[in-house]
Amino acid sequence: MTQKIAIVLMNLGGPDRTESIKPFLFNFFMDKNIIGAPLPIRYFLAKFIASKRSKGEALEAYEQLGGKSPLLDNTYLQLQALERSLKKDYTGGDIKCFVCMRYWHPMADEVVKQVMDYNPDKVVLLPLYPQFSTATTYSSFQDWHKVTQKNKFNVDTVSLCCYPFEDGFINASADLIHHQYQNISKQHPDTKLRVLFSAHGLPEVTVKRGDPYQWQCEESARKIAEAMDVDNLDWEICYQSRVGPLKWIGPSTEEALQKAASDNVGVLVYPHAFVSDHVETLVEIEEEYREMAEEFGVPLFSRVSTVMTHPKFIVGLKNQILDIIDKNGILSPAGSEPICPSNAKHCCQRRKPY
Repeated sequence: MTQKIAIVLMNLGGPDRTESIKPFLFNFFMDKNIIGAPLPIRYFLAKFIASKRSKGEALEAYEQLGGKSPLLDNTYLQLQALERSLKKDYTGGDIKCFVCMRYWHPMADEVVKQVMDYNPDKVVLLPLYPQFSTATTYSSFQDWHKVTQKNKFNVDTVSLCCYPFEDGFINASADLIHHQYQNISKQHPDTKLRVLFSAHGLPEVTVKRGDPYQWQCEESARKIAEAMDVDNLDWEICYQSRVGPLKWIGPSTEEALQKAASDNVGVLVYPHAFVSDHVETLVEIEEEYREMAEEFGVPLFSRVSTVMTHPKFIVGLKNQILDIIDKNGILSPAGSEPICPSNAKHCCQRRKPY
């Protein structure tokens, strides 16, 4: 029997014009997975932060990108590549891919209705976050579930919680870094190089409560470094995008750049917790951290692109979808078994999903 399969690619989202920056930020900071304060306090904080940042640093960053985020366009490029790959290999029926963003359009309220119009027999939720966190993947699953319940859309659904060690993601990452590493080594043979794996940070308290994100990021970095197959590769993991007064996991990317300057090594910065280029790669890393590296005296700075539509990454996503397409529930690369250490209490397979 043939089936209709809806694949929902989930990502953060971003403003589509300057006027969208403030409401996008408000939606972001209103998420209880981002700010855990009670609703009235969270509302006040979200309004304050969104108003301040939309007139300051966020506005400046997006102005460098033409007043909008490229994330949606880049995600649609991934959707097209994935859909083409799936339709070549899936013989069980029709497949259609959808994009669902968490904090700006198209959001779950819109996308659930689009999927309902398609009338699938099965829905596959595919977060474009290789590493699981309550602040990203869990939040997206939670929001999708809330909207499907509101619309009484009950259809078999399988969700891929994470893929931090998946071969396609690891090997695509290693290819991109290795190519740039080799080219720079030839152009600057006297400069020692260090690969900085820069992931988006989290407040330390979030990890202490049992979020597996930091462990998954560190293991992803280790496996990518191994896959590069470079003798005595110098590499380090660091965390970017700190916001607010809380203590965040570290070392920060700024601290990693200071250390590189002290060690007199050049850096290749690879954002291994992102799979699409957007403001945090194209502005924060490419512009802000580059300027910071020059100020610190880092002898060489280079940013490595995200995996985007790298063939190995797209094939890896396709293979994971085909592996779970006949199943239900929330699955890790190990199936129904958690891949996270036992102290990761917020692993989505150890807690009530929504």
